[in-house]
Amino acid sequence: MTSKFDYFVVFAEMRTGSNFLEANLNAFHGISCHGEAFNPHFIGYPNHDDILGVTLDQRSADPDRLLAAIRDQDGVLGGFRFFHDHDPRVLDQCLADPRCAKIVLTRNPIDSYVSWKIAQATGQWKLTDVRRRKDSKVAFDRIEFKRHLEELQDFQVTLLHALQVTGQTAFYVAYEDLQDLDVINGLARFLGLDEQLDSLDSSLKRQNPSAISDKVENFHEISMALADLDRFNLSRTPNFEPRRGPMVPSYTAAINAPLLYLPVQGGPQEQVNRWLAALDGANPEQLPMDFNQKSLRQWKRRNKGHRGFTVVRHPVARAHAVFCQKILSTGQGSYAKIRKTLAQVYKVPLPKEGLDEGFDLDAHRTAFVGFLEFVKANLAGQTGIRIDAHWATQTSQIQGFANVALPDLIVREDEMSPALSDLARGVGCAEPPQVDSAPDDTPFALAEVYSDEIEALVSDIYQRDYLGFGFDKWA
Repeated sequence: MTSKFDYFVVFAEMRTGSNFLEANLNAFHGISCHGEAFNPHFIGYPNHDDILGVTLDQRSADPDRLLAAIRDQDGVLGGFRFFHDHDPRVLDQCLADPRCAKIVLTRNPIDSYVSWKIAQATGQWKLTDVRRRKDSKVAFDRIEFKRHLEELQDFQVTLLHALQVTGQTAFYVAYEDLQDLDVINGLARFLGLDEQLDSLDSSLKRQNPSAISDKVENFHEISMALADLDRFNLSRTPNFEPRRGPMVPSYTAAINAPLLYLPVQGGPQEQVNRWLAALDGANPEQLPMDFNQKSLRQWKRRNKGHRGFTVVRHPVARAHAVFCQKILSTGQGSYAKIRKTLAQVYKVPLPKEGLDEGFDLDAHRTAFVGFLEFVKANLAGQTGIRIDAHWATQTSQIQGFANVALPDLIVREDEMSPALSDLARGVGCAEPPQVDSAPDDTPFALAEVYSDEIEALVSDIYQRDYLGFGFDKWA
């Protein structure tokens, strides 16, 4: 046997045919599959005490010990079956290891769910003699099935993503493939074996061969459950944004109070920083900032009971503020190069040399709409310009925070004064100051510029934020 693998994992779930697949794998002289080796409740198989001399207690204390024993067997390729609720300490290690062969076994989730319910009802999890077969009709529970389906799908997404980012591939087997001798022999070749089987294992029998309608008492409930499912994910909000980092250097802490502000770019950052400073009678320049991950951990250790928060702004107000401050303006902090490219390449009608008398309200509104159309294309990955944090979705930024410091309070801008006052009182600030409102945008306030067209365009661009934070129309 010459194999590029040191061991293998069969990723499966209950009632997917994994016992049958294991029986056929073990029919090859060069393969040794050890059951559910990392099931948290037993080792390998129910009522077994050990695998290759490693006991359940030893495996629980050190799963790597059992993994090494399976991997280092002489003369055979060792492996095991792994379900989504097995020991997670093993999963990441196996997925990252290109010397671990991945076999993914799947089954129609309704079939696996009904089979699981019947096995629960009868207590029969394996069948080797059809004369001893137990039969039962079961009730279909829509809520339970949806939970079952979500667990299966989440696990499959985890597997797929891990394989993609590590440049690996897996051997996929469907439940229906298990009766195909050529597929089983193809799996052996994938694992690096020259040996081939002449026939499949006949010791295990299919337990419930009848139609689903004959096995479920309330068969009509299945149709109703399927009608609620978005099988092709048609309602998904499209998202082409790259994942954002935690942006730790942008965080700001109060001087004395254990409060940490995680600012969403394009939000009321100046107003919140002034409020944080005013808690201790200081200036915003005195606030602890420019954190890195190490100094942030040190700050958290020094500030027991700390609270992290962020403030989200209505997408229309945020987009207009960013347009005025970063694109329309030519002052400090503006994006001069992007402004020039927007005008030349994307034909956004911006004034060439800053604001002039001819740039009236209609011209401003037209330029703002042009900027929004650019942002829509930019977030969809259709431009050559970076997706800047100031117009990236607020959802993506908060998801990025979660890698290091997930805020435990997310406040809307129009509710931040009472909400932040309550937060400050909760950490011992008896009389917190009020938060200043953001000044009107210049040269024109949003109330002058706003229209149904702008609302529709922004809500189309920022569906994730409208849905995620429950924003209604700005007006």
